Amino acid sequence: MRRTRPLRLVILMAALVGGHVEGAFAVSHCGVGRLRDGTLSVRANGVTGTLRWGGQLGEETQAFYNAATCLSGSNAHGCVLGAPGTPERMTPPATCTMFLADDGPARCSAYVRKCLPSPLPIPCSLFPRNNIWNADISTLPVDANSDAYVASIGTGAPLHPDFGSGLYNGQPIGIPYTVVPAIQPLVPITFLYADESDPSPYPIPPFAPIEGGTAPGRGVGDRHVLIVEAGTCRLYEIFDAHRQRRGASWTGGSGAVWDLSSNALRPSTWTSADAAGLPMLPGLVRYDEVAAGLIQHAVRFTAPQTQQAFVWPARHFASSSTDPSLPPMGIRLRLKASIDISAFSTANQVILTALKQYGMLLADNGSSWFISGVPDARWNNDDLHALTQLHGADFEVVDESSLMTDPDSGQVP
Repeated sequence: MRRTRPLRLVILMAALVGGHVEGAFAVSHCGVGRLRDGTLSVRANGVTGTLRWGGQLGEETQAFYNAATCLSGSNAHGCVLGAPGTPERMTPPATCTMFLADDGPARCSAYVRKCLPSPLPIPCSLFPRNNIWNADISTLPVDANSDAYVASIGTGAPLHPDFGSGLYNGQPIGIPYTVVPAIQPLVPITFLYADESDPSPYPIPPFAPIEGGTAPGRGVGDRHVLIVEAGTCRLYEIFDAHRQRRGASWTGGSGAVWDLSSNALRPSTWTSADAAGLPMLPGLVRYDEVAAGLIQHAVRFTAPQTQQAFVWPARHFASSSTDPSLPPMGIRLRLKASIDISAFSTANQVILTALKQYGMLLADNGSSWFISGVPDARWNNDDLHALTQLHGADFEVVDESSLMTDPDSGQVP
């Protein structure tokens, strides 16, 4: 069983975020900052042998450009990643975290301040191909309550991509995720809704991105943390995540662990990190899949008012209203086949084609027709805004009850 090693922090200077160290008798007390010309400068104490770096835990294989001169005894100061004038010298890893290792047993990590993480490739399939998230619903019949449900969400309300590049009101736009190796240490986490959460510990890195945050430990809104563990292909999702003791422990509202190779659903009436008791990551629009020209899954979306009910594959409701005109959690909608999308950009046509073929799942209470995605510097926000030309009247609710083979499974025929 993996155990959590102690984490320590040292502040090196105003421009640095302190490092976390695992183990002892080797590299520790590390930090990374920027020089005035933008060069990333690394510092560490207790170095034994050769100091190396990497952008992921366990991948510290790269030598520093000035390794021969930046190390004095057991202390490293001013170690840089590349030669003068090269992009490598100023470019942080995608995770915004520098992982350091030497010839001893310990590793140290430090976060690059004012850096926004970039999404890493997801090393696992997001559930089997015969999972409900990945089901083609383009030919399913229209649900008998479609008109009422669409009207309650807003026939005239626009479709809204709740993701993009850069910041809006000082916050990243979208729901981030991170990928960790199977050797990521487990840390304890306590939940407010512990009776409906999968128990601690979770493999949460100290600098895990939090929804709405621009720095470690910061976040706003629902403060989701999503983690894919490579090797095991488990997905860890947390609602209202708060970092404690600089990442040595965490608290959350609720948490769920998913086996990405399984179709199993959560116990009936259990929440997850999402109100509907569903996983979140499979429903996020990601830039890489749009750039590749194909989205093969349903998209997560929100509605302002929902019913005190849920339909398969959802497992949980988040309302006290019994108004039958309000949508229950878990309903599936699709963009009507008659809607002409040819005037949209290539990227937006990929998204809209997916909404016709795979649709979108109601997963939480929120603004009308907000579809969820991953923040990414490569999104074109002006282009995404063109999706607001579509409105609720362009969608219809489908009856997907024929796809259910087992009420406790997401497997479809």
